[in-house]
Amino acid sequence: MKKQTGIWIDSSKAIIVTLDGGKQRISKIESDLENKIYHEKEGNKGTFSGSHHSNNENKFEERRKNETNHFLKNILSHIKLVDELYIFGPGETKIKLEQKINTDKSFDANKLKLVEPAENNMTTNQIVAKIKKFYH
Repeated sequence: MKKQTGIWIDSSKAIIVTLDGGKQRISKIESDLENKIYHEKEGNKGTFSGSHHSNNENKFEERRKNETNHFLKNILSHIKLVDELYIFGPGETKIKLEQKINTDKSFDANKLKLVEPAENNMTTNQIVAKIKKFYH
């Protein structure tokens, strides 16, 4: 029996549903992604260190990139042993996960069947139903 897995993902969490021989297992992974807490035009001028200028925007973007990478690696560690994978969700995090899967040497990208957009506020039951419908 194939281990079929679906992932609903956005920037705040991933819900992983694995169907394995009539059983289903649901895992939830929370992300630590930081959202912007200030508006760009609020007067942050950054700092100068000699001739080098640094601002909080650059620091924020670098931190967010590292946090996203950690979040995606955490998801990959949960899906290493799946036979088929279906990814859906709002926003661009699903695309970043797809890119991570395609560049990660330890994951067989052929297992990825489809990546598609989905609603933002899906319940866990709706997510499970969508994954079951996809595989059956």
